[in-house]
Amino acid sequence: MDHVIGRETPASGQGTGAGRSTPARRIGRGATAVAALLAFVAATSCASASASSPAVSDAPSRRPSPGSTSSAPADPPSTRIGTPYIPKPTGSQPIGTVSLYLKDTSRADPWVPSVKARELMVSLWYPAKSRSGKRAPYMTPKESELTLKDGEITDLPLDLLSKTRTNAISDAKPAGRRRGLPLVVLSPGFTKPRSSLTGLAEDLASRGYVVTVIGHTYENIATSFPDGRVTTCVACEVEKKDPAFWGKVGATRAADVSFVLDELTRAQPHWKGARLINPSRIAMAGHSAGGASAVGAMLKDSRLRAGMNMDGTAIVPVPESGLSRPFLFLGAQATHSPGGRDASWEQAWQNLTGWKRWLVVAGAEHASFTDISVLAEQIGIYRNTDLPPVRSLEITRAYVAAFFDQHLRGRPQPLLQEPSTRYPEVKRCDVEQKTCA
Repeated sequence: MDHVIGRETPASGQGTGAGRSTPARRIGRGATAVAALLAFVAATSCASASASSPAVSDAPSRRPSPGSTSSAPADPPSTRIGTPYIPKPTGSQPIGTVSLYLKDTSRADPWVPSVKARELMVSLWYPAKSRSGKRAPYMTPKESELTLKDGEITDLPLDLLSKTRTNAISDAKPAGRRRGLPLVVLSPGFTKPRSSLTGLAEDLASRGYVVTVIGHTYENIATSFPDGRVTTCVACEVEKKDPAFWGKVGATRAADVSFVLDELTRAQPHWKGARLINPSRIAMAGHSAGGASAVGAMLKDSRLRAGMNMDGTAIVPVPESGLSRPFLFLGAQATHSPGGRDASWEQAWQNLTGWKRWLVVAGAEHASFTDISVLAEQIGIYRNTDLPPVRSLEITRAYVAAFFDQHLRGRPQPLLQEPSTRYPEVKRCDVEQKTCA
């Protein structure tokens, strides 16, 4: 059976390169049906909690998070107006973006072994020389269609997400001096497209970072390739999502990260702006399974100088030998406070031997650290009254930037040292006392 559904004209800026044709499989419904949409309104997801793996769901819900009263009923479809958009970045620099097709011929695909090379789509955001040009698409029309259908959202135009307004210019000329810009690798949640971290990536680029977001093929609802193929979530179809399954997710993503770093830092990289990257200033952050995979990627690749987990169960353990590079946990207070239902952060914390912080955000839900809640509110299918989505994006942008400014640029950040009157929702946790204040 085939793991590719349909073909589509490549979106602007998707790069070039021939892909290997693979057999077609229709997207599975069942457990994966509710995990999509960027998973705007699903109540559960492929990564939802289980007895063997307490992973937090990747999907926002119309219901509040445990211990929260934040979600309000969505507006009826008749009140949904306008085109969804990504809020403007906070930095001063114009930003560009490009998507690249990369092919790792050294390994077969871990989810579809008949595919003898691992194929990836990655998006890059970076400081640009000009603000003029065509804004980049958020995702392709086919990705939008499959995402909405998988979320069982039938009362919206199927191409709606592909029309989301972004702030980056497609294929803009990069700005900066040779080896002058730090690089941040971002990894999305399980089932999520790389576009779900666009708001964060654009903001970092506007502050002078090169940012790459990796689309982990066969782990998300839909990935469009330049030749028109669209792959679907084969990993979602694995019935037993036990620790071994999540270990495979972590190992696959660690290998993906190292391969992408190799491609961006080699003598003749695929992207012309790669000469701007400082190979000694590279770090990683991710959301949910992407954040949980940061530990595995850091253990595999010493080029990653720091790591960050945004609201992801620590599916990749920190070994007893320790991890001495800087690490930050940033999560929802309702689910990731010390002594709460997810004990994995406390287990990892004990073996983090370098600079470390544990921060939680009052009122946040799992989707609060991505574009998901922002866009879902705009189209009238989600609301968080405890922490408005635009505010949660503002907080996420501020703390992620502070972490990388301190550890990649050597600029001490008071935001990471003491409570902030500007962001009173953010609490610093004392793991010994099991308190956050």
